[in-house]
Formats: sequence, structure tokens, C-alpha cells
Amino acid sequence: MGIFGRKNETTATVPAPAGVSPELAALTGDYAIDPSHSALGFTARHAMVTNVKGAFLDFEGSLRLDGSNPAASTASLDIKMDSVDTGAADRDGHLKSADFFDAEQFPAMTFRSTSAEALGGDDYRITGDLTIKGVTKPVTIDLEYNGSAKDPFGNERVGFEGKAEILRSEWDLTWNAALETGGVLISDKIKLNFDISAIKK
Repeated sequence: MGIFGRKNETTATVPAPAGVSPELAALTGDYAIDPSHSALGFTARHAMVTNVKGAFLDFEGSLRLDGSNPAASTASLDIKMDSVDTGAADRDGHLKSADFFDAEQFPAMTFRSTSAEALGGDDYRITGDLTIKGVTKPVTIDLEYNGSAKDPFGNERVGFEGKAEILRSEWDLTWNAALETGGVLISDKIKLNFDISAIKK
């Protein structure tokens, strides 16, 4: 069971593509991501010895799911860069500055899917264009379907967890500082994590 609730026990009304779970194959429609029940996080190695975690708190997005033809599914995200939160005001201010996101000049980070693939079972793979600071590069996100349910307010919800890894230098996010003991202050590799709850439109 994922964080979005127990998976439904209903039988799919459409034939499942080969290897895809019947419940996932039954999902078709347009969904709006619910920011109040979703999370977009990231992790970076700091000083070569520990991980620093952060999140973006202000975002919106949508999903179009086609269970019978997963390749027709799409996803989009718009994220406000000045909503970055690592739990330290000075560090957040530095991330918003021209050294990193330059949030004043580039207020949003966007993702637009270009392809989707059902991997079998409850697993999806979405590839798309990630734009940060005016630079657009492809990113692949592995998603796991967590379940669907109707909430107490009558909304039909679906849940996915996802992860991806990027090299921040590919988006010209190159600021760093050398350590006296060797190495650098902040890793180039950044891990992205997604917990998504979306409501059917």
C-alpha cells in the first residue's frame, strides 16, 4: 500500500496491455496534480559526507492517463523556483540567487513529457524536457503506481511515486566550492523524488 491509500480491488473494464496490471490499465482520463497532497523533493551530497534534502513547495501540473495505450499518456509540471525549501533560510536564499536558479530572471522550472512507456506491473517510465534557467534537457522519470481511490469529498484520486537523477551542470548550475581535504562542496548528481496525488477532472 502506498501513501495514497490501498489499491482498488475492482476489475479493469479495458484489456490490459501485456504485463501491465489490470488496475493500471483501467485508468484513463485527465487529472490535476493536488499540490497539498503531493511532494517534489531533491537530494544533493554536501561536503562529500552527507545528504542535504530539499523540496519545492509551489507547483502545479497535470496528467493524461491512457491505460489501454500507455504511450499516449502525458505529464506536465510548472514549479516556482522561489518556493525552494531546504530548512535553512541562508541556503535557500543562495539557491534562489544568480549562483544557482536565478529565480528573479527565471521564475519557473518546467517539465513537459515527450514519451511514456508501461514497464509492466505498476511501473511506468516518462521521458520529457526539463527546463531550468532557460536550458532544456531530456529527463527520464521512473514512476510506480500507488493506487486509486475516491476521497471523502467525492474526488477520484490516483497516486504515483517517482524518481530520477540528473547532473545539475547540464543545466548550467555549476556553482561550487573546493574543500581543503579534496573534492567539492556540492555534488553534481542530484536525486529527484516525486510523491504525486492527482484528482480526476
